Amino acid sequence: MHINQHTESSVQIIDINIEHIDVKGKYIQLAAPIHLYGKMNTAELLTQYLSNDNQDAAQSMLQIGVDEAGRGPLLGSVNVAAAILPATWSGLIEEQPLKDTPLSILTDSKQLSEKKRDILYPLVQQHAIGYIIADIPAAVIDQVNILQATMLGMRLCTESLLEVIFKSFSTAENAKSTSLNQFKVEVLFDGNRCPDLNYDSFKKLEVAPSAIDCQAWVKGDARHTSIAAASILAKVSRDESMYTLDAKYPEYGIAKHKGYPTRAHMAAIEKHGILPTHRRSFAPVRKMLEIQ
Repeated sequence: MHINQHTESSVQIIDINIEHIDVKGKYIQLAAPIHLYGKMNTAELLTQYLSNDNQDAAQSMLQIGVDEAGRGPLLGSVNVAAAILPATWSGLIEEQPLKDTPLSILTDSKQLSEKKRDILYPLVQQHAIGYIIADIPAAVIDQVNILQATMLGMRLCTESLLEVIFKSFSTAENAKSTSLNQFKVEVLFDGNRCPDLNYDSFKKLEVAPSAIDCQAWVKGDARHTSIAAASILAKVSRDESMYTLDAKYPEYGIAKHKGYPTRAHMAAIEKHGILPTHRRSFAPVRKMLEIQ
């Protein structure tokens, strides 16, 4: 995976287009590129997790939360996001690590109004140590199925963030005096399964698979702050893509149904036809194609 990135002061901008992927040794050319974008505050990352000033830094557990939005709709992308919050903000929501922080209202995005999600979206981007959002287009969903497309998005977000983290550590001056063997990452996935990561990509950075602990959390977006943050990023970024489509195709009422199979959406498909961004592998769209 090649990451196109540039640095603005201590902030590393991440901008990646994935056109092919290796899945268990099998090379797959994607039907459309997957776009990943985000940033990493490398100075904060190193200060909080690899600083000689902090005796516990090397033992610190860095948490990455990962969530998705848009598995159910008939239209558009499924969006996946991963987020790293400041160390003191990371943990179980019930223990209130976000109390008195700018993200104090953060919880599962589905429990928040759209207005609150829109408020939180730039705040998460501003205060997260790092985050990344993946847009997996309908063509890829049709190519590999929605579950695999979601797992692929989760894998790519995780691997991309981990690559930036470990490269930052391996090139940091103070990394030489602090053992990276003590450093651990918890990757917390919302749902009941973890994606299969490609650990080979970390071998050249001398990172052992045991340093990365992947955990699946059912309803994790209501339990862990980092997953809740990722939930906001995935949900609002997907909604923004729906508003863009709505402006292009106003007759479909996309701003209201967000691509979900509502009665109004089905009526619009019947009247105006199937769009290039509809998911052709989904049964309602597939049946419409057979009729037309």
